[in-house]
Formats: sequence, structure tokens, C-alpha cells
Amino acid sequence: MKRILAVMLSSAAGCSLAAGLAQAEELTIATVNNGDMIIMQKLSPEWEKQTGNKLNWVVLEENVLRQKLTTDIATKGGQYDIMTIGGYEAPIWGKKGWLQPIDDLGDDYDYGDLLAPIKSGLTVDGKLYAVPFYTESSFTLYRKDLFDAAGLKMPDQPTYDQIKEFADKLTDKSKEQYGLCLRGKPGWGENMAFLGTMINTYGGRWFDMDWKPQINSAPWKKAITDYVDLMKKDGPPGVTSNGFNENQALFSTGHCAMWIDATSAAGRVYDPKQSQVADKIAFTRAPVNVTPNGSSWSWSWNLAIPTSSTKEEAAKSFIKWATSKQYVKMVGEKEGWVAVPPGTRKSTYDLPEYQKAAPFAATVEKAILSADPAHPTKDPVPYTGVQFVAIPEFQGIGTIVGQQIASALAGQQTVDAALDNAQKQVEREMKKAGYPK
Repeated sequence: MKRILAVMLSSAAGCSLAAGLAQAEELTIATVNNGDMIIMQKLSPEWEKQTGNKLNWVVLEENVLRQKLTTDIATKGGQYDIMTIGGYEAPIWGKKGWLQPIDDLGDDYDYGDLLAPIKSGLTVDGKLYAVPFYTESSFTLYRKDLFDAAGLKMPDQPTYDQIKEFADKLTDKSKEQYGLCLRGKPGWGENMAFLGTMINTYGGRWFDMDWKPQINSAPWKKAITDYVDLMKKDGPPGVTSNGFNENQALFSTGHCAMWIDATSAAGRVYDPKQSQVADKIAFTRAPVNVTPNGSSWSWSWNLAIPTSSTKEEAAKSFIKWATSKQYVKMVGEKEGWVAVPPGTRKSTYDLPEYQKAAPFAATVEKAILSADPAHPTKDPVPYTGVQFVAIPEFQGIGTIVGQQIASALAGQQTVDAALDNAQKQVEREMKKAGYPK
């Protein structure tokens, strides 16, 4: 009898173990190769240990990630269980029914702690389709030591004319010191993210109220001419290959006197472990020209679950872990407080450790909360979005325009020719898509 009981107990234990193993999932997560996501990948074994699940990581450059995710989700390919997507894609894909709602991560997740405008941008018809991993606006980083040595003073709100004047004075190509680093790599989320804000503040817009493209208008021509002239005179070589990561590397190694880009860079360029100039830099707001509207962008990188995934519960478990208050504290304790993901939770900005380590925190929070996607331009527009237009077609047309401008920057055509070509192509694409609707 004892032997029969032992066999039964052993069998039950075996079944229980098998059931536990059966519950373990292997998830594929696709993400962008930015520093915050590299930290998420580095710390993810903590979640794997807690849950018994395993993550397969697909880490890609921004343009490639967007292309692969868009193709997979539109065709219901099912390659990925968790996707890192932008504030542009989340509401569009949610509305199309391509994403699982993520409203049910539990009371302990504290949805009320998420910054309200960011959460609102990820919500469609009352349903939240992604949760923010980090959020950013844009600002101007600069080398205070170089400014002091040249007797220059950066104002609280620089104009593009002042930026040009500073860049001219601080460029010394014999030392590989460039007055200004800006994105030149073509792509709607690369060069056009920065240029979108420059065009806005120069008084330009993508479309008028009848959805007629405005790409070869006077404000566009002025903004892009100034951009091309600035980069040719005061920018680094090979600028058409430089996106966010490349410029961050240039700035962190002392090659840029100024850099206008994402506020999310602050945590890395202020980190002495990652930056050779961490103790020599300061920051101010993004530059303006004829209007402050749309001069700094509003962007979030978010975690979402495609409806094609069959591992929804395990995917939600990881997303909850990676965007929680506890994760923020873990990054602070293990990677340094300056490295915590910014712009998602109110509680992050209340942490004394973060306030002490991140002198830029209040400026970044203010920039994120003050960006107004509903009023991005001087003149009225039929769309929302600061550095993008929140329509499905923008991914294609933004990249078309970015390629034409990169061609002008490379000297392959004039600015006027590039914008005329872009205008014609966008008119064609919008007509094909049935605008005005």
C-alpha cells in the first residue's frame, strides 16, 4: 500500500512539474536599438527567473524595426508577441484591431501614475492599446565649456539664427569639432522627426485644411535651405548616415558643440560611464523661428501586443514588469539613476534619487507636458501630431520626403528640386489614398 501511495505521489508531482513547464512560454520581442531598450534587454533575465518564461530578442535599427513590424502586423504574420511601437502607430493600429487592449494589468500597476497626455495618445475609444516605456520631447544640448571659452551665452529660448551664429563660431574642423550635429539619415522617424519641428517653427505645415500638400511652400524652402547650409558648413562629415544613435555617439565623444534632438538622450550623455563630456554639458529648449508652435516634438516608445500573438497573458506579464514603478527603481539601483526611462510616470519625477542624479529632469518633464499635438503649426491643419501626421499614409510619405531632402543634403540636387519632387510624389500618394476624405 505504501508503495502504491509513493507511486501515486510521485506521479502527481511529475504531473504538477509538467503542468508548470507547460505554462512556461517562449516570447519573441521586437525592439529598437536605443539605450533604454538595451538596458531592458539586459535586466530581462530577472523577469525570466520570476516567471519561468523565456524571451527571444529582435533588436533592430529604427527604420528597419518599423518596416518589419508594419509588414508583420498588417499581414497578421505572427512573428512577434511583444512589439516596441511609437505614439504614431499605437492609435492607428489599435483602431484597425491589430493590437490587444492593455487595460487589465491590475490595480497595482497604477494607471493613474502614467503621464496623462501620453496615456491619452495611446487610447482609442476608451481602450488603451499600448503602455509607455519611455517618452521624450526634443531640446538643445550644448557644450558649456566651449561656449564659455568663446564668450558665448546660450539663451533660455534660442532662435535658429542664434544657433547658426553659435555653430559658425564653434566649428573647428581641424579638431573634428563641429558646431552642430543634426539628423540626416532619411526616414519619417529619423531626419523628418527633427525636420518636422524645424518646418513647424518656420511657419510650415504638411497639409492645408483641404489636405493639399505644402511641401514646396516658402516656409519649407526656407527651413530646409537653412538646414542644408548649416550641415554643409558646420556639421560632421557623412551626415546623411547619421540618425539619433550616431549623433549621440558623436556628441558623447566630444565632436559636437550643439545637438538638437530627443530629451531621452540626456540620461546617457550625462552619464560619465557612457559620455566623455558628461561634466561639460548643459541644455535649453529647442530653437524657434517665426512661431513656437511645434518647435519641440512629442514622442513615446511603447510596448504593445499584436492580436496575432497566442501568448497574450505572458506578454502582458512582461509588459507590466518592464513599465512598472518597480522597474524604474531597479534601473536606478542597477544602472544608475540617471539611466531610468523618462517621461512615463509621475512618480519617477518625485524620486529624490532621480532628482539629484538628473539635473535635466524638470526641463524634460515640462517639455513633454507642454508639447501640443493638437496645435502643431502656426496655420490651421486637419491633422494632429507634432513631428508626424497621424494618418496611416504618413509612414510612406514621410520617408519619401526624407529621402528627397537627404539627396539635397548630399549635393545630388538643389533644395528647390528636392521639395518640388517630394511635393509631386506626396500629391500622387494622397490622391491614391483618396484624400480629401
